[in-house]
Amino acid sequence: GYGLGEAGEGRNSIHNTKTFKERKKALVGFRERFDLNVSDEVLETVTFVQPPADSPEIRYMHERRQALGGYLPQRRVKYEPLTPPGPSFIDLYRKGSVRSKDPSTTMVFVDQLKMLLKDKGRLGKYLVPIIPDEARTFGMESYFADFKIYASQGQKYVPVDDDTLAAYREAKDGQVLEEGINEAGAISSFIAAGTSYATHGVPMCPFYIYYSMFGFQRIGDLIWAAADLRCRGFLLGATAGRTTLNGEGLQHEDGHSHVLASTVPNVMAYDPAFAYELAVILRDGIRRMYGPEPEDILYYVTLYNDNYEMPAMPEGCEEGILKGMYKMRPSSLDAKGAPKAHLFGSGPILPHVLRAQTILAEKFGVAADVWSVTSYKQLRADGLACDRWNLLHPDQTPRTCYVEQVLSKEGKNDVYVAASDYMRCVQEMINRWVPGGLYALGTDGFGRSETRQALRRHFEVDAESVALATLYQMSRKGLIPTAKVAEAIKVLGIDPEKINPLTA
Repeated sequence: GYGLGEAGEGRNSIHNTKTFKERKKALVGFRERFDLNVSDEVLETVTFVQPPADSPEIRYMHERRQALGGYLPQRRVKYEPLTPPGPSFIDLYRKGSVRSKDPSTTMVFVDQLKMLLKDKGRLGKYLVPIIPDEARTFGMESYFADFKIYASQGQKYVPVDDDTLAAYREAKDGQVLEEGINEAGAISSFIAAGTSYATHGVPMCPFYIYYSMFGFQRIGDLIWAAADLRCRGFLLGATAGRTTLNGEGLQHEDGHSHVLASTVPNVMAYDPAFAYELAVILRDGIRRMYGPEPEDILYYVTLYNDNYEMPAMPEGCEEGILKGMYKMRPSSLDAKGAPKAHLFGSGPILPHVLRAQTILAEKFGVAADVWSVTSYKQLRADGLACDRWNLLHPDQTPRTCYVEQVLSKEGKNDVYVAASDYMRCVQEMINRWVPGGLYALGTDGFGRSETRQALRRHFEVDAESVALATLYQMSRKGLIPTAKVAEAIKVLGIDPEKINPLTA
């Protein structure tokens, strides 16, 4: 209410003030305070007042608009595109991992980002690693020596770890932004770097690595602002999963960031399980955001600190990885035309889904194919787009979405079960396009401190729970007798009276 005097200045109710009380008195006060050349007659009519075209005020405003580049705000995007890494970036992971060197996807990402930073072309120098809290949490301490921490005045202290190879090394030309426990500051740095392609004509590509629980939940409004500003870059929700970051209970165990990510329209949300999936996603993300035909999108990718075997890359799966799903391992059993099961898995729960496939085959003679689902959000967006097109073009041949396409070759009476380290509603995003519907297993409920094995049994997303859910769905379709499900509960060692994790 600045300048309105008693009519509005300093009043908390100013947003609700629709009319002036004692209008003329208030306007006279405004005129006198700012020395405006406005007559009493004009005040009576409350009309707009425009200074003469040659007045200092009008000349000043025209000059400022010209200095700013025009009379309407306009985005001027002009920069030389960045070249994404070549096929060799993916080839490194095609053969999988050696059993004695099973990494986590967080460690895989750290290695992949280091390779990108060392790119001798234009790409490497435009990458901006941003880390709130502590880089060592994610195994990124080697970055200090290789790329150094940015400090505008250089290093002003001797770090406590000065005698180690991974000591803090700050420099005026450092490339790493280590922001401390300051998620709001870190995401602001992400926005500044991710919009620099438009504000400065410099295609900076930020990689913001953080505890996944402290992203969309803690600074979701700023992520929304980033998306609205057409910010580009990668958000890496590291140490993700409600059963995977075990031991820290409610504070850190994220089982809903993919739910929150689904609310931001131009966020590409991925939940990869394996090294080759992550490589494919990062490479394509750089192409889509910084290539010759850039898109105004940003990426959210979840990473995990669970070490397990990284399998070899199946032939021809790149398209499926990017679209959201692909058949990762067909059943070893010959179903001979009989109905079979399809098991969907994501992130660190996918290895348990693979084990469920083995359990079903060896203990119950059930054939099951395993699918890796890298993005339920992408699959849902594609399905909704197809449904909308069909709605608006009823006289043309209906389109089928990607989920329908890849499942169209499967049996009409097959069973579909999906499990992830997230709430069931993530998997249920694609329910309407799965033949006969999808039975989802997820981590609804609060996190808690326990071993991963115990947590996955508690939330009913371990291999035995996936196998039981599959048999249950088959019995509901009349494919197997109900007695076989009751027998399976005993064989699999599942307590039917255990506490419900949703209400625990």
